[in-house]
This record gives sequence, C-alpha cells and structure tokens, in this order.
Amino acid sequence: MIGRLLVANRGEIARRVFRTCRDLGVGTVAVFSDADEHAPHATEADAAVRLAGAAPADTYLRGDLIVEAARASGADAVHPGYGFLSENAGFARSVIEAGLTWVGPPPAAIEAMGSKIEAKKLMAAAGVPVLPELDPDAVTESDLPILVKASAGGGGRGMRAVRTLAELPEAVAAARREAQSAFGDPAVFCEPLLENARHIEVQILADRHGTVWALGERECSIQRRHQKIVEEAPSPAVGGELRAELCAAAVNAATAIGYEGAGTVEFMLNGDGRFFFLEVNTRLQVEHPVTECVYGLDLVRLQIEVAEGAPLPAAEPPAPRGHAIEVRLYAEDPAADWRPGSGTLHTFQVPDVDSTFANPEGYGLRLDSGVRSGSEVGVHYDPMLAKVIAYGPTRAAAARRLRAALTGARVHGVTTNRDLLARIMAEPAYLRGDTHTGYLDEVGLDVLAAPLAGERAVRLSALAAALADAAANRAAARVQGGLPSGWRNLPSQPERKSYEGPGGTVEVAYRLARGGLVAEGHEGVRLIGATPDEVTLDVDGVRHAFAVRAVGGHAHVDSALGAVSLRALPRFADPSDLVAPGSLLAPMPGTVVRVETEAGAAVADGQTLLVLEAMKMEHRIAAPAAGTVAELNVAPGQQVEAGAVLAVIAETSEQTPEGNPS
Repeated sequence: MIGRLLVANRGEIARRVFRTCRDLGVGTVAVFSDADEHAPHATEADAAVRLAGAAPADTYLRGDLIVEAARASGADAVHPGYGFLSENAGFARSVIEAGLTWVGPPPAAIEAMGSKIEAKKLMAAAGVPVLPELDPDAVTESDLPILVKASAGGGGRGMRAVRTLAELPEAVAAARREAQSAFGDPAVFCEPLLENARHIEVQILADRHGTVWALGERECSIQRRHQKIVEEAPSPAVGGELRAELCAAAVNAATAIGYEGAGTVEFMLNGDGRFFFLEVNTRLQVEHPVTECVYGLDLVRLQIEVAEGAPLPAAEPPAPRGHAIEVRLYAEDPAADWRPGSGTLHTFQVPDVDSTFANPEGYGLRLDSGVRSGSEVGVHYDPMLAKVIAYGPTRAAAARRLRAALTGARVHGVTTNRDLLARIMAEPAYLRGDTHTGYLDEVGLDVLAAPLAGERAVRLSALAAALADAAANRAAARVQGGLPSGWRNLPSQPERKSYEGPGGTVEVAYRLARGGLVAEGHEGVRLIGATPDEVTLDVDGVRHAFAVRAVGGHAHVDSALGAVSLRALPRFADPSDLVAPGSLLAPMPGTVVRVETEAGAAVADGQTLLVLEAMKMEHRIAAPAAGTVAELNVAPGQQVEAGAVLAVIAETSEQTPEGNPS
C-alpha cells in the first residue's frame, strides 16, 4: 500500500492528484521550482521539496533530483502527472530502481510508445489503422500537405503544418528546436495532414492481471497550434458501431504493448468514417475529467490502485451517462496570434462551482485550476490557468452551463482566451456538433476572438470605473468625505478621466449635479449607487451592476455586458515612458533564440526579424512595416523583459514613379 506519494509535476495536475490522495488517506509531497515557491501546489501538499532554478531543464525535467526529493521526503511512490517526465521511460526505471512505486505504465510500454515512429510500426503490426510515415528529407510535392511532428512528447509542441516545400526546412528546424526544449529529444517525422478531420481519442485503463478497459471516446478537435482547447465526451460524431470499432482498436493497442495503468489512444477520424492511429499517450490526459464525469469514476484513484497491484473488475463500467465539456483557460491572446501572457493574476473567481478536482454530485460545474487570486503567471511553463468542466444531461445543457460560468468569471491581471471559449459555447456550428481540427480557421478568429463586451459596454464600463475611482477617493478623504467628488457650488466643468481600452482611448466626462449623474455621451443613464468596488447604473430603464477592481493603475470591470480591462491614462505623459517611433517591443518576457536580420538591413512588412521562446513555444517577432533596421538591441540567447525595445524600424517612404513621395 502506498503511504506517501510525490507528484513529479506542478500546477493543476499536482493539485488534482493531491485531491484523490486526501480522499484515500495517502500523504502527499510536492516538488517546486523557484518560480513556483508560492504556487498553490507547493503550499497544499503535506511536504514540499525545492528544485533549485526555474527553467524546466533545471527543475521538473531533472529526474535525478525528483528521485532524491522522494527519498528525502519519505515518499514511497511517484505519480508523474502529464508533460515533463511523464512519458520518459528512463525516469520510470529510475523510480522503480530506487525502490519506489511508479504510478504509471511499465517502462517498456512507455519506451514502445515514446518514439512515435516506432509506435506506428507496432500499431500497424497489431492491426491498428495507421497513416504512412514520411522521411522529412524525402518529402515531395505530391505528399503535401504534411504535418511535422516531434517523435517524443506531445501537447502541440514540436509540430508544424507544411503546405509548400519551401516551408519545409524551417518547419523541420523549428519543430526540432521545440522538441529538444520541451522533451529533450529533437527527433521529428512527417505524416500526411488530414485537414478538417476530427481528433478522437479513447481512454484506456489496464491492470497487471490482463484486464483492459476502453472507457469510450473523447472529442478533442478544437485546437490551436495543434493543442486542444475544448474537449468533450462523448463525441457528437460517434455512434455505437463506430465507438465499438474505436474501442476495439484501443484495446488491441494496449494489449500489444503490455499496458498497465491509465492511458489514451488517439486517432484521426476522417469524414468518410475511416480512422487512423495517431499515438498512445502513456499517461493521464489533461482532459481526463470529461471521462470521469460521464462514467462516474476517479481515474487517479484507479491509477493508484492499479499501481498497488489491485485488479480491475472484469466487467467494464456501464455506458456513459450525460455529456461533459471541458475548456482550457489560458493566459494568452487569441487575437494576437495566441501570444501567451504573464504577470500577477490579481483576481481568479469562477461562479457557482459545484466541485474542485472531483466529479460534482449529479450534474454540475467542476473546476480544476493551478492558480488562485494572487498567483504569478510566469514565462517558464505552459500558460494554462485552469480547466472548467460542465457536466449536464445533454450536450446543449453542458454548453450553456459552461458559457454561463465563463462569462461570469472574474479573471484580472493577464489576458486570457475566456471570451473565445465563451463564444464557442454559443456558436451554431459547434452546437450542431460540426467541428474538426480546422474549426477555428473555418469560423474565423475575427468572430470567435471578438470581445464579449461591445463598444457601448466598454464606454459604460469606463464610466463605472471613473465613478468607482471617485468613490474610492471620497472614502479615503480625511475631511468632508460625504461630498460628491468634484462638487462645486457653481460647477464650471465636468470631471474627466481617460482610459486605454480594448479599442483605444476612452474619454469619460461627468458631473454629479443636484438632479443626479450627467455624463457626456450617456444620455438616459442614471446613477443608482457607487462604491469603490461596485457601481449600479440604470441604462434606459434597465439596471446593470458593474463590479470594479482597481489595481496598479488598471481598472477591471465585470458586468453582464462583458468583462473590460482599462488602463488609467495620466493627464500628462512621463517623458521616460516614451519610445522612439518604429520601436519593436517585446510582447512578453522570454529568450531570444534566433535573430534573422541585422542593423541597416532592409526589411519587408511582416518579415520575421527574430524569434522569442517563452512558455516552451517559439514566437515570431515580425516587422510592422517595410523599412530599415535602424537599431538592433538583442542577440541570440539574451533574456528580455516584456516591453523591452528589441529593434527600431525606420519606415521607408514609398515613391511615386516621378520619384516624389506619394
């Protein structure tokens, strides 16, 4: 029996495993990097061991340090979570050789699936349908389009779609760099790209006594950068006959490699009903909660019991009940090429949560989060903040509950994909079940990434922010705090405040007269009440409450009209804040991995100038306009902070045929 379990991971998956351990009476041990010293997972475990450093290669990818941490803390078992070392056969062996219980599949099974190249050969031999493997050096025009994939690991890293031969060399090189950074293995391969197919996966669970369960399918087709953001069970595209075929193929795959524990067999489902093996994830998946909900299981508990040698019941659980949908809430900006964000998460609140890290009693809302209010979102790790899971009697009911949770959430301090996820939950094609891996491109980010708050909602939110700020000033006043802000016997001009909003500058001008609020551009708006934290406005006879959180020069305003983040603009600009025209600023903290230009070079609009690595992904920094590189302030390997001036582009004036400026 396991007495104390160390989770060799961080964030929400560590907290998820700890939850089950508490239910079982198993002690818990966390490991944490310097960047995670105050992270929830590090503070919630019974014991925690520091891994010096911040980068994954120095911390969560150091198997030797994790085994030492287990010994030092008295742990007798290790759960790998997902990502990092979870699919590293060498790490699994080192855990077992140290006399610890490994809560995962046998190292041989991990090894068999660790190379996707070898895995496809094994699956083909086991009768599982596979796509042909292509050598990156032998790809021809007739093979296109193709997908370049890392042989080790997953999660969308080390993966590139290629549609022209000209793109291939850089796609292969970039995939190799990402694969080396994320998984320590630069090997890549190519396979045909099935466009507009569905990503379907089957949850498997096996014990060491020969029993293998196939727990139905999950649909994970909505992806960005080949990484899932919406998952659900069951799939709206899979009927009983196809489900039986998928589950049979998954059981064959597990049996072929002598699998034990929880794992996932992934397939691509074509429009004609044919499916093809993608890979076996020899670990628990991020999206495991949707399977837990519809089957009423605790997969982590079953993992632990299987690792202890317990047999699974010979009969699989009954058919799934209801429908579960999970969305991944990321600190990223979908409208800015999915640029990841970082900073302090000042507020993190999801309304009406029924359970955390466990199935709700009956239908309801589940939250698995790696953060809480006050958490720091850094640049070293994946930017996922939380998973929000709705479980309902029908797919439509689950989608509606999930949208309500997302629109009502208060998330302040970092940009997130919350509005995009909420829009997906109400988008007609999604509600019909018409999804595939090209869904985001087909519907369009111009539709899905548009803020929920419209132009009038932004202006009303700015008015609410100004009124809350005035209320805060009056509350802090030492004398005559009960007087309205800016009150005069003979008013001469309104109170003015300027904010930088989602679409530019928002000007607010108002005064509190004897007859009530008079605000420019807001005819028909009455002030019902204002405190530093909440403002209630009557807008054309309908009352709206605006919750306001002011922090660090920013005002975060939440209402039923949509969430709006505003930055208060100073009345007079500080000269030290000004940058030269044409300055190219770092959009996030990161490391410069490549510079593709030089000072004095002519560049075209949109040309890649350099590449930053942040959160284990590469991000292109492109020229905003055609011109000349007047300054180049960085070199490969250099660390930069958000807002640092990377380069300065002097724009080139276009010339008319006569040589005069146009």
